Amino acid sequence: METREQIREKLKLLPDKPGVYLMKHANGDIIYVGKAKVLKNRVRSYFNGAHSGKTQLLVSNIADFEYIVTNTEVEALVLEGTLIKKHLPIYNINLKDDKTYPYLKITGGEHPRLEITRRVEKDKGKYFGPYPNASAATETKKLLDRLYPLRKCKTLKDKVCLYYHINQCVAPCEFPVEQATYAGMIKEITKFLNGGHEEIKKNLQEKMMQEAEALNFERAKELRDQISQIDRVMEKQKVELHDKEDRDVFGFYANKEYMCVQVFYMRAGKLIERGTEIFHYHGEELEDFLTYVTQFYLDNNDLPKEILLPHEGEAAELIGQWLTSVKVRFPQRGPKKQLVDMANENAKIALEERFKLMERDTSRTVKAIEELGELMMIPTPRRIEAFDNSNIQGTDAVAAMIVFDDGRPNKKEYRKYKIKTVEGPNDYASMQEVVRRRYTRLLKESAPLPDLIVIDGGKGHINAALEVLEDELGLDIPVCGLAKDEKHRTSQLFLGSDPTPVAIDRSSQAFYLLTRVQEEVHRFAISFHRQQHGKNAIRSILDDIPGVGEKRRKELLKHFGSLPAIKAAPVEEFRKIGIGDKLAKEILAYLAQV
Repeated sequence: METREQIREKLKLLPDKPGVYLMKHANGDIIYVGKAKVLKNRVRSYFNGAHSGKTQLLVSNIADFEYIVTNTEVEALVLEGTLIKKHLPIYNINLKDDKTYPYLKITGGEHPRLEITRRVEKDKGKYFGPYPNASAATETKKLLDRLYPLRKCKTLKDKVCLYYHINQCVAPCEFPVEQATYAGMIKEITKFLNGGHEEIKKNLQEKMMQEAEALNFERAKELRDQISQIDRVMEKQKVELHDKEDRDVFGFYANKEYMCVQVFYMRAGKLIERGTEIFHYHGEELEDFLTYVTQFYLDNNDLPKEILLPHEGEAAELIGQWLTSVKVRFPQRGPKKQLVDMANENAKIALEERFKLMERDTSRTVKAIEELGELMMIPTPRRIEAFDNSNIQGTDAVAAMIVFDDGRPNKKEYRKYKIKTVEGPNDYASMQEVVRRRYTRLLKESAPLPDLIVIDGGKGHINAALEVLEDELGLDIPVCGLAKDEKHRTSQLFLGSDPTPVAIDRSSQAFYLLTRVQEEVHRFAISFHRQQHGKNAIRSILDDIPGVGEKRRKELLKHFGSLPAIKAAPVEEFRKIGIGDKLAKEILAYLAQV
């Protein structure tokens, strides 16, 4: 770990060049990545002078730093986004789960199809979007599937399917289809997605009238339904610019260490959808917003013609220098300025709405733990730890412990336990082992103890836990048990060393909290047990293969991860872990019989 003196020495060596800096925690983790026009000035600023609360929190956790010099600021901009995606630093703005947005795609090839994808590739397909969520893309696709019968299956079947019989597929699996037919449908779909839906709607209305005059009322009704669906899907297109350009409009609002970014997607001059992201931010407001924009386009091959941003300046202009094929604008007046203002206003409304919901949730959770304390006649249980066991007739026995702080799950504090000292199905002994291991450790580390322990079980489970806590460890921590009814729902609350049922209002916040705790600890225990049982099943099968010992079994599990992956692997893949072709073939032959 670097001392502050060592950091001061490193600060003196910083160059007068653009680049990227990486702030590190004492454990070596990268906790923040930033870019700088002049590394020396930017990095030194973290260790000099006063900072806001959120920046001070970051600085207090910096134990070391590294930097990478780049040739230009644009290189630093792109490198910053790449490193954030790679390291996912806790103090950076991240697009959650490396988020990508859905597109509609008309595939290339002899028999094209319409599909939803999150990857825009340089292939023969035609892409339309992005859509801010899967439901928006799915709804549009369903409408187009009804209007244009492109093939639906990924691989051609041997005979026609249901889609053919409901007139949603031309069935190239059984009937020859002219390329002109496909070209006509693709032209219509492209026109629709590029804003020409009114013309298509008008054609459908004419067909509907013709079918009605011919007394084909069922067909007329189908066409009427399609027209109604077009209206529903396209009704969000309230805003329009007449230049027919594709553009993304950004706005943001920051308050109380949170930031909200709004993105308006305009395609063919029409506002078709919007996307909203709310997250913590720890750097400078404008810089962190622009970092978000950079990540937004980092791996995106399908760019709009124009991007509208709310603030200009050197940092914002870097995006224009990077995205050379896109016009980056900072409108000061007119309709485009109104769009940016609308995006900013929507960002403010969304964030303030989130704050109100957070305040409501906080008041509810505070009320729940206060009610629980009054019910049990104990101080308000701000920290609750809950336990549950899971096994199949005593095999693969595991347990789980979860933590609720101030009425909310604290998943970083969850713990999993493999039962080590108990043989056979003995729930009480298993509970005692886990309670003993948990609180012996907390006492040894002088760590804070919970205000309440919740046991998923009845009187026997409570007594088993109390025997360890009071008799062995000398701890006086309130313990309650939760029993389930025949429908596996929380039904009774038991308290004390001589557990008796306690009456509790099933509509109260306290009962709702206890139900959440019980469901969460049971979910966590079951998922861990399934994971362990699956691994052990694979181990037992691998143990029976001649020539596979403990070492090779571990290597196989580590490299392939699952039994199906081992079965599907080619012989050459086994060479990577030192298994020759002969033994690899024997392993595959054995598994083929299982």
